[in-house]
Amino acid sequence: MSFTTRPEIAGTFGAVASTHWIATQVGMSVLERGGNAFDAAAAAGFTLQVVEPHLNGPGGDCPIILHVAATGRQHVICGQGPAPAGLTIAHVRDHLGLELMPGTGFLAAPIPGAFDAWMLMLRDHGTWKPREVLEYAIGYAERGAHMVPRVQATVEAVRPLFEAAWPTSAALWLRNGGPQAGRLYANPELAETYRRILAEAEAAGPGREAQIDAARRAFYQGFVAEAIERFATRFEALDTSGRRHRAVLTAQDMARWSASYEEPLRLDAHGVTTLKCGPWSQGPAMLMTLAILEGMDLASLDPLGAEFVHLFVEAQKLAFADREAWCGDPDFVEVPIATLLSAGYAAERRALIGREASLEWRPGSPDGRRPRTPSYAAAVLRAREAREAAGSGEPTLARLGASGGDTCHVDVIDRWGNMVSATPSAGWLQSSPAIPGLGFCLGTRCQMFWLEEGLANSLAPGKRPRTTLSPSLVLREGRAWMAFGTPGGEQQDQWQPLMLLRMLHHGMTIQQAIDAPAFHSEHWISSFWPRGARPGRLVLEGRYAPAVAQALIDRGHAVEIGGEWSEGRLTGVRLESDGQIFAGANPRGMQGYAVGR
Repeated sequence: MSFTTRPEIAGTFGAVASTHWIATQVGMSVLERGGNAFDAAAAAGFTLQVVEPHLNGPGGDCPIILHVAATGRQHVICGQGPAPAGLTIAHVRDHLGLELMPGTGFLAAPIPGAFDAWMLMLRDHGTWKPREVLEYAIGYAERGAHMVPRVQATVEAVRPLFEAAWPTSAALWLRNGGPQAGRLYANPELAETYRRILAEAEAAGPGREAQIDAARRAFYQGFVAEAIERFATRFEALDTSGRRHRAVLTAQDMARWSASYEEPLRLDAHGVTTLKCGPWSQGPAMLMTLAILEGMDLASLDPLGAEFVHLFVEAQKLAFADREAWCGDPDFVEVPIATLLSAGYAAERRALIGREASLEWRPGSPDGRRPRTPSYAAAVLRAREAREAAGSGEPTLARLGASGGDTCHVDVIDRWGNMVSATPSAGWLQSSPAIPGLGFCLGTRCQMFWLEEGLANSLAPGKRPRTTLSPSLVLREGRAWMAFGTPGGEQQDQWQPLMLLRMLHHGMTIQQAIDAPAFHSEHWISSFWPRGARPGRLVLEGRYAPAVAQALIDRGHAVEIGGEWSEGRLTGVRLESDGQIFAGANPRGMQGYAVGR
């Protein structure tokens, strides 16, 4: 067996894997105390808000895919909040004079989705009450959580912005010098917010479901929503446009929305059935990639070789072009998803892959429909201008706010066979000014909308921005087999199919597939401000053999060599037919962990 950085966890009772060891152990603690996978995932999710505040928060989003063992069914919980009623193209483009949605600040704030997604799952499938689930996060927020170096680095990157323009964030994140790597840092305001929510929940009576619904009301119809409107619609927040804008998100917007259930998208390919969220996510890009590669003999290829990388990346270029052309909130646009995932269409797209790297932008024409996307040339220009600005040595306060954020992930299997794959994100500490008295800020997912009419992902009130958040669940022989996912924005649906294909065609375990050198492309239009594209750019992890890099360069790929352990933050759990549960987590960044027994 090949060397791995850590063992693949094996057991029969349960397993949890997440992007932070504390959240992982919180989830396992819940399983040990009799909770199920849904209780454990919720407790871990709320804990991630405290231990990874630079990657997610209560004001963020959270799509979830779950498998319910008792019914044998799988469901998607949509925790992606939509645009508020007042956020229109006319308001942003015509009234405010912007060509792109800002990447930070208040204007790009959707309705927060994470809290309701966790609570909906807990109410309908969990067994614990809100206090039992939230006590972990409250404890860490009150007494302090261990801060990883990246939290400190993130705060330092935006310190000038906080000090000069976001005073509420300065009060929350710069007190006593701010978070220090390896030290404890508390968030007493967040702890008090959750304590107040619990007080209102328990005032509804002893019933578990009644308490959960009361907690949801406190957040979306009560003091949380009121505090958000009171501050965010009055304070003008400096954002990446270089100007100051208020939020249009109101308490009424929040009161009208709730998380919801959907059927997952499904693709039968490579001997398994892969489940993803709908076309309001980038999940279809992963399914289209798998469909295109279905017609190739991947098992005969070296999984670390140039031919494998080439075919994979070229398939992804086609899939992500179709993501941009066709995928958006299906409540607002007609998405030809059945055709996009069909074998016939995949064969058409597969035929476009040649020996040389394509530097073209090639969305397809499902059902003969003419594709329409934002200007690729303009995206290439924006990427070039962003690189030049970053290299000028004179970052502005506005751009300091765009230091970036990432994502978290958690996977759980319990002793009954229930599974959860969840990808909480957004509302990270550097996204927008902290809301006074709440201990968290709003997300900026609406930066992913276009301000051009007629596109699949054009801005509209009540519409879900097409998120990059993309959990995964896989069935094998009709049985729930694996839950997995990763942070990484655009890379989420690059690293996940790579992991899956290496397991299915090359016999790798979860941990082997996670540890293996990975890569990513930046060929397509980014979902994040400033919405750039870099034709042919392929970033290889530094452990790839130099001969592989040269072979890809010879084929026309714009290869860049990254760090030796720089690509991927995957986690996963799987249940085999003999009852064994396996789990693995990413060693990169020294945060992810899997546990089980």
